[in-house]
Amino acid sequence: MITNISIPLMADVHSRGEKPEVLLWVGCSASYDTRSQKIIRSLCKVLNIANVSFAILGDEENCCGDPARRAGNEFVFQMLALQNIQLFNQYQIDKILTICPHGFNTLKNEYPELGGNFKVQHHTQFLLELIEHGRLKLNPKKSSSLTIHDSCYLGRVNGIYDVPRKIMEALKIEVVELERNKKNGFCCGAGGSQMFKEEEKGLERVNTNRAREAALTGCKTLATNCPFCTTMLMDGLKDLDKEDNMEVRDIVEILLDHI
Repeated sequence: MITNISIPLMADVHSRGEKPEVLLWVGCSASYDTRSQKIIRSLCKVLNIANVSFAILGDEENCCGDPARRAGNEFVFQMLALQNIQLFNQYQIDKILTICPHGFNTLKNEYPELGGNFKVQHHTQFLLELIEHGRLKLNPKKSSSLTIHDSCYLGRVNGIYDVPRKIMEALKIEVVELERNKKNGFCCGAGGSQMFKEEEKGLERVNTNRAREAALTGCKTLATNCPFCTTMLMDGLKDLDKEDNMEVRDIVEILLDHI
């Protein structure tokens, strides 16, 4: 297992006349939130193990603009998007890898409106490719079954449901589906810029409702593919006093345990 992580900066790589296989878009959550930083570090470890050439933008990385557009500030969204597109073109970026489905959707589906046409992959898609192409040697271990929460932007917006389940199949981990799953899934409560504002009053918080559904599966692990979902569902389990009964983990963190 790799203990020291190599995370090159795009500016340094470019200055050497080199071009990485992928640009790793860290995203706002993994830049500032300590829990999300564990996810991005796990991904970097896996990329190192698979000998994937990658780089990050570091201080040059801006917000992708998703929260601004969802909150209704189109001017700020377009300003951020155009700045990012200019930077991507400067470094001649072809392929971008994200851990955040919000960033994935924005970079993939909304940047083309402004001339930003890049190949964008969510990290779970890329991880499955590494497995299928034999670039990762798996060591499946006996593991308890788990349940999967599909993020809204990866699932219902972009139709990506099979990827995390195929990874679990490769790891020989049984998946117990939530009552509301795949196309009939349910939001964690962070979407639509709700993560950054006071929520409207209702009978129950959205994340608590979803966490209760996950807890009812009896699984010890709730697998996620979005840093915002991870945070919201961890908080939901705390609201239910279930944080000691169920652990919320990103797909890449689970994968890393089986390499």
